[in-house]
Amino acid sequence: MRSISLIFKQFSGSVLLLACFTVWGFSAKAQGDPAKGEALFKSVGCTGCHKIDVKLTGPALGPVITEETDDKFLTHWIQNNQALIAAKDPKALKVYNDNGQGAMSVFPSLSDGDVANIIAYVRADWKTMQAAKPAAAVGAVAAETGPSDLVVFCLIGVIVLAFIIILVLNRVIATLERLLSKGGVSLVEEVVSEDVIPVDRWATVKKLAKNKKLVFFILFCGTFALGSWTWFALWNTNVHQGYQPVQPIKFPHDLHAGIMKIDCQYCHSGAYKSKNASIPSLNVCMNCHKVVKTESPEIHKIYDALGYDPQTTKYDSSKARPIQWIRVHNLPDFAYFNHSQHVKVGGIKCQTCHGPVQTMKEVYQYSPLTMKWCIQCHKRTDINMKGNAYYENMIQVHDLIKRGVKVTPAQLGGIECGKCHY
Repeated sequence: MRSISLIFKQFSGSVLLLACFTVWGFSAKAQGDPAKGEALFKSVGCTGCHKIDVKLTGPALGPVITEETDDKFLTHWIQNNQALIAAKDPKALKVYNDNGQGAMSVFPSLSDGDVANIIAYVRADWKTMQAAKPAAAVGAVAAETGPSDLVVFCLIGVIVLAFIIILVLNRVIATLERLLSKGGVSLVEEVVSEDVIPVDRWATVKKLAKNKKLVFFILFCGTFALGSWTWFALWNTNVHQGYQPVQPIKFPHDLHAGIMKIDCQYCHSGAYKSKNASIPSLNVCMNCHKVVKTESPEIHKIYDALGYDPQTTKYDSSKARPIQWIRVHNLPDFAYFNHSQHVKVGGIKCQTCHGPVQTMKEVYQYSPLTMKWCIQCHKRTDINMKGNAYYENMIQVHDLIKRGVKVTPAQLGGIECGKCHY
């Protein structure tokens, strides 16, 4: 009987290990967010060359991305396929040659998470399209698609159920062994004796406390869990990704920047010429809303702030008051960011940092705005020096230095306002 118990114990340990590896295997692959991926797919310009099911300038992405299981390769290809081709990567060269050696745009500003979201969107959309197609004709050979999710979960359920049965049987065998060791004492006698002799309710806890391996395991797991929680808490301190305050006026960016296709810099005019993008004055709003949507209660908040009477079309400055907008994107005081350097000199689109604002009902902080995030962007982004006055000036100054000509700080932009007036 003891040998049977030992066999069950060993088998139960193996089944538990197998179940853990099975669950881990199915959850190891990171999953993206198809909804965010769709917004990115449309905002970064993928739709200009690709469709999910039809070949345009580039191939149809649905079958390509679904058949390619190496997400790491897909991520590197989307972020900078030119670097993979230059490095003579075999898989990259095959894709390059199979598609007629056409040059694909690089997207170094997309993070690994952004690419995962795009991949998830393409696969989900392709799967939906395939499911919507009519069933194959009778007698046609079904394509090999592998086991379904239902089969996989049934197998996991069978493994878990088998493990529970093994534990129960193991407990029954242990009980029978105790009865045999007592010389055949019946269960009824044990119950009667328990009523007579006081039972220590903490006996099991005391017994477990004496097990040094179990105590060490619990302490180790507790320390690891507490340390992990502390690390993530400190790592995400002052990271406000997803922050979306309630603004005094509900300004729909999806209507203005999305449907109406108003350029971001029409309102945020400081983005290309100064450190701050600037909040538009209410007079900019009035360029349109003197006659557009005048019945809207949100537009009347603008009228009230300006002291404007839509009936008489006159302003009363004594009734004017500022709108108390709430800042969404906050950087630490020690961090310096200049919009003009990125927008005008670097040619960076607003969506690179602020996300797909043209799809946002109300703006929220899309990017983490951490130092790591900024450094990754600076490492991946290529500098285009052609036709850029700033870099042309740097090249001229560099040539002067090589010829030994005197160079002053003024030639390096040292008399620009932003150099001193922080």
